[in-house]
Amino acid sequence: MSEIHAETVAFVRETMLPAEAPPAREAGAVKWLRENLFSGPVNTLLTVLGLGIIWFLVSHFWDWFAHSVWSANSLSECRQIIAETWGEGARGACFAVIRERWNQYVYGFYPSDLYWRPTLVFGLLFVALAPVLFSESRSLRRLILGLTTAVTLILLVALGTPVLWLIFAAAVTIGATVIAERHPLYLLIFSALYPLLGVWLLWGGSIWGVIMVLVGFGLGWGAWLLAARVSPMLSAVAAALVAMIWWIGFAGAAASDAQNLIPLGITPVDSDQFGGFLLSITIGVAGIALSLPLGIVLALARRSDMFLVTSLAVMFIEFIRGVPLITLLFVASLLLNYFLPPGTNFDIILRVIIMVTLFAAAYMAEVIRGGLAALPKGQYEAADALGLDYWKAQRLIILPQALKISIPGIVSTFIGMFKDTTLVTFVGLYDPLKSMSDAVRASTSWKGIYWEPYIFVGVIFFLICFGMSRYSMYLERRLARDHR
Repeated sequence: MSEIHAETVAFVRETMLPAEAPPAREAGAVKWLRENLFSGPVNTLLTVLGLGIIWFLVSHFWDWFAHSVWSANSLSECRQIIAETWGEGARGACFAVIRERWNQYVYGFYPSDLYWRPTLVFGLLFVALAPVLFSESRSLRRLILGLTTAVTLILLVALGTPVLWLIFAAAVTIGATVIAERHPLYLLIFSALYPLLGVWLLWGGSIWGVIMVLVGFGLGWGAWLLAARVSPMLSAVAAALVAMIWWIGFAGAAASDAQNLIPLGITPVDSDQFGGFLLSITIGVAGIALSLPLGIVLALARRSDMFLVTSLAVMFIEFIRGVPLITLLFVASLLLNYFLPPGTNFDIILRVIIMVTLFAAAYMAEVIRGGLAALPKGQYEAADALGLDYWKAQRLIILPQALKISIPGIVSTFIGMFKDTTLVTFVGLYDPLKSMSDAVRASTSWKGIYWEPYIFVGVIFFLICFGMSRYSMYLERRLARDHR
């Protein structure tokens, strides 16, 4: 120990030294590059290899994109403009085909004077999803509803929407924005009614069919209330039975009689006029909305203690997972009519939606079963200790945690199913990727166009799928409870 005492030291500093700037290697872009791109020999080699690949792609394709033409009436005119502007032998993309045929890629062969109907349906889709996807974030809900209102109304005006329907769209979108500020849960009523409204607007026809479907739900609810006094399980069976009897036996005749008495409807549109992203989004949204609850039921059935229920669930899941989707689509297109009564007209898009839903539900069941298996046994024991029955335990304790764990797998299944909607081209429907591009190339003006339609369709698919992926990440962050 030193024998020098503090009072004998000539000088003792009483103030802190000012902070010095960090070394150049430990700050700014240099630090980031050193830690992320050049942290070691392997990382450095991969960085150089990646830069080489990027340089190769840019050097080979930059001129093709840079010389692109966006305004022309045919492929030959595109090539003439490129030759005159950049010289003989120059190459360039002809994105003028997108400018000229965008309506086919978006709406297919839907009547041009009715473009406002699918536009309205897609706009109202965001209104229906706002209280479901953004129930906890007021700022995000306000942003989504505000943008939806502005964009939808602008597009409807540009497409020449009839005044009454324009007023209806403004009332719904602006009304939803106002209601969301005070009572956002009230918007769930519109979310429940949206599927019927969307189907009616897309396919048209009599409004009485939609009303009779709602009557079936009302009768089922009444049967549920009456049977609930006897047994909860009996009430669910009674509600489903009464609704099915009404829809199968009486709804069609009642709707026809009501239409004859009071004609109410809009111009009908056949399913063969659907195409492009209108078709893909319709099938995708319907498949996503239906496959999730069906997948939950199948996952619970596969983990059931009842032998018959488990066996049926296992056989269904393994059969669907072992058969390619295109096989199921061929079954929906060709073989399903053989099992229906003669003269039955089963819409092709509805058949495809059913098969796509069953296919996605089988994969969804396995994803959710993985989430159920990941929960510790103590969660099930805690539910039993609280005296909860099976369905209350699943609804209040088990499923919320299992679904949170399964979010990445669920969204991945949704993305895969949405991309698989392009397979409907093999059953005669006009998907945006192949069939619609072939239809555009059938014109003499655009015969020979190839990469441009695929790039356009690929970008749209990427934006939609990337949006679903980002929402998945947002939902995971919002539901995270591990370190709070």
